[in-house]
Amino acid sequence: MEVSIPTNLQAKLTRLAAQQGRDANSLVVEAVERLVDYDEWFVAEVEKGLAQIEQGRTLSHEDVGVRIDRYFASKPPRA
Repeated sequence: MEVSIPTNLQAKLTRLAAQQGRDANSLVVEAVERLVDYDEWFVAEVEKGLAQIEQGRTLSHEDVGVRIDRYFASKPPRA
C-alpha cells in the first residue's frame, strides 16, 4: 500500500523523526496503528452503549445530574 503525504506534512514528519532519532516510516506506522486501534475501541464502545439502550439500561437526565453532583462533591476543592 502506498500513501501520498503532502509535502508540508512530510517536512514535519522528517523533522519530528530526526528529533526523536527515528525514521519517518516508523512514525507513520505508529500513527496509523494508534488511529486504527482508537477507531476499533470507539466502535466497540458505541456498540456497548447501543446494547445497553436496547436492554433498557439508561439514565434519565436528572440521574446523570445527581451522579455528576456527587462526583464533584467528593473531590477536594482546588487551591
